[in-house]
Amino acid sequence: MSTGPAGHVARSTVRPHSETTRGTPVRGQMRAFLRTSDGVAIEAVYDPGAVVYDTSRPPADHPVFVVAHGFTGAVDRPHVRRVARTFARYGAVVAFSFRGHGASGGRSTVGDREVLDLAAAVGWARELGHARVGTVGFSMGGSVVLRHAALYPQQTDAVVSVSAPARWYYRGTAPMRRLHWLVTRPEGRVVSRYGLRTRIHHRDWDPVPLSPVEAVPRIAPTPLLIVHGDADGYFPVDHPRMLAAAAADQGELWLEPGMGHAENAASDELLGRIGEWVVGRAG
Repeated sequence: MSTGPAGHVARSTVRPHSETTRGTPVRGQMRAFLRTSDGVAIEAVYDPGAVVYDTSRPPADHPVFVVAHGFTGAVDRPHVRRVARTFARYGAVVAFSFRGHGASGGRSTVGDREVLDLAAAVGWARELGHARVGTVGFSMGGSVVLRHAALYPQQTDAVVSVSAPARWYYRGTAPMRRLHWLVTRPEGRVVSRYGLRTRIHHRDWDPVPLSPVEAVPRIAPTPLLIVHGDADGYFPVDHPRMLAAAAADQGELWLEPGMGHAENAASDELLGRIGEWVVGRAG
């Protein structure tokens, strides 16, 4: 598997927030299915957030946060909704489900072709009138926002990668060994499909995609923030330090004391600081 061009985003089945979505409807919220450049339908939700409350500025003046969840996440998972609600205090938000997750089509390639899913979501955000886009990714999504910014530098104005790996095929922790079993073994993919509601592609990467640490030097001059917990059970702190070293003075590293892994470990206070950082760089 490998990435192709981002291409034009075809939007279909756009509708207001309806009874089919869990939670309380939000004013101006829209749900859509986006078509990626390789033909996969991706579910996405737009929340105008702060845009609808600040009528003194046109929507184009407000940044939009495009949220890329971690492996086994989805747009309607509680931890993803919490992230979106917090960022909605600072701007508009586009959240989406990667291929193979939630109601999106296709099967997960665990970070390879997911860059096309993010490109579709960013394209929709710009179609909705936002001139400034900040991408915020968690774990697998954290690796995807790095590769997306490197491959499509004109699409993003600020990048935040939370709890991301620096290199592929890492098996140095027990959680990552379990994840590799899910991805590489037929019985693991069955468990993932029915137990975790995540459909994984059976094919190996061919070619192997650009690694996160290889992507980072290509992101400059776009502002980059790397966030990682020093108690992360998946990727120890050598991963964010490798990413920060690759970014040199073009990136910023926040090593969070006591924080675990990805969305579930990100406190509302940390999400608020990330929101302020994106507004300061992309707002």
